[in-house]
Amino acid sequence: MWPGMALSIEIEEVLFSHKSKYQQIDIFQTKTSGKMLALDGIIQLTEADEFAYHEMLVHTPMFAHPNPQNILVIGGGDGGVLREAARHDAVKKIDFCEIDEEVIKAAKKYLPFTACGFDDPRVKIHIADGNEFLTQHQAVYDVIIVDSTDPIGPGITLFEKPFYKNLKKGLRTNGLIATQGESIFLHKECIMNLVRMTRELFPVQEYANILVPTYPGGHIGICLGSLGPEIKEPSRQIPKKILEQLKYYTPEVHKASFVLPGFAEKMLGSG
Repeated sequence: MWPGMALSIEIEEVLFSHKSKYQQIDIFQTKTSGKMLALDGIIQLTEADEFAYHEMLVHTPMFAHPNPQNILVIGGGDGGVLREAARHDAVKKIDFCEIDEEVIKAAKKYLPFTACGFDDPRVKIHIADGNEFLTQHQAVYDVIIVDSTDPIGPGITLFEKPFYKNLKKGLRTNGLIATQGESIFLHKECIMNLVRMTRELFPVQEYANILVPTYPGGHIGICLGSLGPEIKEPSRQIPKKILEQLKYYTPEVHKASFVLPGFAEKMLGSG
């Protein structure tokens, strides 16, 4: 994924190591970043900064939508996206689709700070392929959030156009999608492809950037598409009780995340 580049994090203890049907799952105790989850050797989260990614991936689309009631989360077996989505009182149900049940089991045992998301009674777990799940659930959701791994292994289909077409079909009127959008420095071709597909399918498309120190390059993006609502600003007042619980997301950060460096604006403008 990152030719000629490496990220080093000091490990104190291996807490869990298991080869599932789909991927290698490892959970470590690190010296400076708390617990860390890696899939196929790629960092998915650390306890020290997972809030940045999960808060932005969830609250950016959720607050862009005027009334998000039915939510679908694809991937993210650690539960962090569920934790954030459950903060919204308007939500009536959260379908959660994860292909690898072993990730969920490991997170519940070793990552309680994210796996607490599974405790909300509105969450219904589906162990299934996200693409296949969407073909059976059309015009159902107000917001679909895809917390995918990188485009290798079981996650590769989540970066292809048939999947994005199914995401669109899964939305109700004025629905939104938000997908893990890789690095503007390290994965230019991948991001241009995501943006191109999303623009072809959705009348409103945007790309946001998040600071996450333990991801390669120190950041990651979100690719967003909307069937109606604008995305760059919250569409409603953000409750004070939610803001008090958050560490990264604010209305100002929501808007600022769409301000990209000049090279990225040019890259995606021509993408």
